[in-house]
Amino acid sequence: MLEKLYWFGSHILLNRDEGRRNLAKKAPKRLYLVPILSKALDILELMQMEKESISLEAIYQRTKVSKTTVYRILKTFVHRGYLAQTQDGHYRLVSRPRKIRFGFAGQSAEMPFSEAVTASLKAAGAAAGVDLLVLDNKYDADVALKNADEFVRQGVDLIVEFQTEQEVAPIIANKIAAASIPMIALEMPHPHSTYYGVDNYRVGFEAGDVLAKFAIAEWKSQVDWVIGIEHHEAGPTVQSRITGAFEAVRNQLPDIPVECFVRLDARGLRDKSYKLVFDFLRRHPRDKRILVAATNDTVALGALQAARELKREKNLAIVGQDCIPEAMSEIEAPRSCFVGSISHEVEAYGPDLISLGLAILRGQTVPPYNYASYRTVTQESMVKA
Repeated sequence: MLEKLYWFGSHILLNRDEGRRNLAKKAPKRLYLVPILSKALDILELMQMEKESISLEAIYQRTKVSKTTVYRILKTFVHRGYLAQTQDGHYRLVSRPRKIRFGFAGQSAEMPFSEAVTASLKAAGAAAGVDLLVLDNKYDADVALKNADEFVRQGVDLIVEFQTEQEVAPIIANKIAAASIPMIALEMPHPHSTYYGVDNYRVGFEAGDVLAKFAIAEWKSQVDWVIGIEHHEAGPTVQSRITGAFEAVRNQLPDIPVECFVRLDARGLRDKSYKLVFDFLRRHPRDKRILVAATNDTVALGALQAARELKREKNLAIVGQDCIPEAMSEIEAPRSCFVGSISHEVEAYGPDLISLGLAILRGQTVPPYNYASYRTVTQESMVKA
């Protein structure tokens, strides 16, 4: 009896396993499809078959895709250049133009502001359907020259150049102009190019205004030194940030002797700024009221490091440029002598540069100087925000 039951149970199990195998054979293979992409391709294939323009309603009726989805897909195809919309609102297929390609030479992948510009430009390029060839100038004039040659070799449609060595600017500009490639120069003007960046004198003046107000409020208008940490190699346009800062301080504190305004050339480098300010503070141990206007936050942080190591932080007030994250943290910190920075609103650089570049390629007239917006950031403004 037990043998029969055992045989009967085994037979059921065998039949069940065989059934499962048969079902597995009959089950369709899983397809890893993207539904919205399939719908978009259905619409594109329909447009390819049509010799005449076709209305949104007709596309909806023939594809059975929801009308809202059809509308959004059509608008995307028009934006990316696959379809054109006629005056009566119909759609037709157009020949796809070659994708536009910009070359971007970043100042340095090791500099936070440069990296923020790169990220903004990449995002804007992707949104506009513009290819971007990104090269790193590595804060080196020779590398910048080689990168210019590479852009010419690859035949990009437009170049956005971010390098601040005035000596090689005309050489780079001449290489690019000889290849008939339009160029946008970032932050520092180059010959044969369109400028985009902040109004350097104006943002410097804003920084000086913050410093002067600090001195009036905290030091009863008494100032021993006003230091400008500049980048001499970047030329007079970028140097005007310090010129503007000095002028703003003079406007509010006219009694400071002219010999108390000092410029230190840190070449935009943090380590060099640290060494210069460290040496200055050691040579002036008794001076307790020193205003520091920095050409960017990187050198401002170098000055801050020197003050901290010498335990002289209470003797300085520092204002930078760019509002990089580390600077923002310092401004927010209680009792930090990093009292402010001027934001160049880097998030807008990418969209503005793509828009400006496309306008140039379309043959539109654009201004020779295009100024980015800016905003003053202090501990007080951060608290209010």
